[in-house]
Formats: sequence, structure tokens, C-alpha cells
Amino acid sequence: MRRDTFLKSLLATAAAGGLPLSAFAATNLKMMIPANPGGGWDGTGRALGKAILDAKAADTVQYENKGGAAGVIGLAQFVNSAKGDPNALMMTGAVMLGGIITGKPQVSLEAATPIARLTSEYNVFVVPAESPIKNMKDVVAMMQKDPGSVKWGGGSRGSTEHICASMLATKVNVDPKKVNYVAFRGGGEATAAILGNNVTVGGSGWSEFAEYIKAGKMRPIGVTSEKRLPGIDVPTLKEQGFDVVLGNWRGVYGAPGITPEQRKALTEIIVKASKSKSWEADLKANAWTPALLTGKEFDEFVDRDFSQLRGIMHLAGMV
Repeated sequence: MRRDTFLKSLLATAAAGGLPLSAFAATNLKMMIPANPGGGWDGTGRALGKAILDAKAADTVQYENKGGAAGVIGLAQFVNSAKGDPNALMMTGAVMLGGIITGKPQVSLEAATPIARLTSEYNVFVVPAESPIKNMKDVVAMMQKDPGSVKWGGGSRGSTEHICASMLATKVNVDPKKVNYVAFRGGGEATAAILGNNVTVGGSGWSEFAEYIKAGKMRPIGVTSEKRLPGIDVPTLKEQGFDVVLGNWRGVYGAPGITPEQRKALTEIIVKASKSKSWEADLKANAWTPALLTGKEFDEFVDRDFSQLRGIMHLAGMV
């Protein structure tokens, strides 16, 4: 039987209910990572791709990086180019929600198809190893004396580290509009700026800075978690006297216009990948908190997070 005839027959049989959806699920996936190489989205996306292959949930995973505007540039390209493609995935998360809130782009995340939340990660703030700053109290003292003297480096405008810096300002009676925040297109650029002493304080997920902290090139001065992260001896902002707690989640969306059955197939791939040894190893290595959420629960979570972030950013003077 010719290959195309066989595939048509297989699809027809599956559509009629004779085969499970996974029997003809796409095996050649394309993943949009809406950030430059070297950052948290890039690391999570490639770890997910590796887990998908480890779980034998797909044959290949191809990656495309498109950084800028807190992921909104990549979102626009994904929505415009991948419509109806059941093989397409895009990384997303709290950072993109912040970028959408501040940037008000024409293309909305609602155009794409929610698949799953994957992880939650708290921000760690670091300084270059030779910096005289020892803790977050030193940073606050500088801000209170001259807000512009503290140059914060991190992801795009509206990122969780940007929100945290603004939240901290409001907690210590500093005008958040005077926060001197320098946005970078990806974690790699932000890391280079910190190592080059081009910013006072840098912020991102632990996974992005871990190797430089361990090598003694950066010094962590606080994390935005409620309690200290397991196995990481860094004080929270809260225990240093500043009530700033904010997590950063990352997840994955499918293309616009895919069918419920295609959404289900992609969800099954992600769930299977989340149970792989590869994924478990990356969760531990990067201090990511597993936070798998799919279906209606994920839809509702994104709606709530949009609302909560918009409220926080409004209070912080960012919108």
C-alpha cells in the first residue's frame, strides 16, 4: 500500500473512533521559544523538548528563538505563522503576561491554544562578585537615597524581576516610577551585563544564574519566595524585612485554530514528557518547582494570573 494511501486510511480510521488519538499524534514538533538563547524560557523549552524525546512522545523537536518585548514578538510570529498547525508549540509564562499588560500588543495570547503550565520558579537577585553590596538592605538604602543610582538588570519590561523591583520600591516608600530598570531581550544578555558590571543588581530565575553563583562570579542577595528554596542558602526578601513574594511560572501553548482533539494530543505529549526521567532531572538541577496544570484548570489559572498581575503592576505604577 502506498504511504499516502496508508496514512489517509489511518487518519480516517482514527477519526471514526477506531484508533486512539495518540496513534497518529504528530511526531515532528516545532517549538517557538519567544526569547533569545540562554535565558529561562530557552532553558525550559529545550529541557521540555529533551523530555519529550526521552519519553518517546515525539520523534523530533525543532526550536526557533525569537526574542524581544517580553515574548510578545515571538507570540506575534507564532500566531501569524502557525495557525492550525497541530505540530506547533510555544513557550509562555508570567513574563509574557506582563509584557502584554504593559505593551498592549495587537496580537493576544488568547489567539493561541492553552496546553499546560509546567513549572514555577522564584526570582533570585544577584550582584557581581566584586560588588560592595552585601544584601537587599544595602540596595534599599541606595534606592532611598537616590532611586536612579540602582540600575536593575533583567528581562523585558513587565518581567517578574521588573515587577519585583517596582514592588520593593513601593514597600520602602520609593516612587516605583523612578526605578532604574534596564530591560534585556534574553537571559544571556542580562547575565553578560551583570558579569560586566554594567548593572547594579540583576534578577532572574535561579537556573539562569546558578553556574555563575557556584563559580563565585555572582553573589545572590535575595529570593522572592515565601520561604528559602530547598537546598539553596539564600535569604528571602521577606526575611530581610521586605514583604515581596512573587513567583514566575512557565508553560506551553499550541497554535491558533487547532481542534479539541489536536489540543488533547499535544496535552498528552506534555503530560507524558513530565513523567520522564529527563524532566525530573532538570527540575532538580534547575530548582524548578513542578506545577503541571492542563485543561480547564490551566485556562482559569491564566485568566486569574492576568488579573492579579495587572493589579500588582497598576499599584507599582507600571501601567
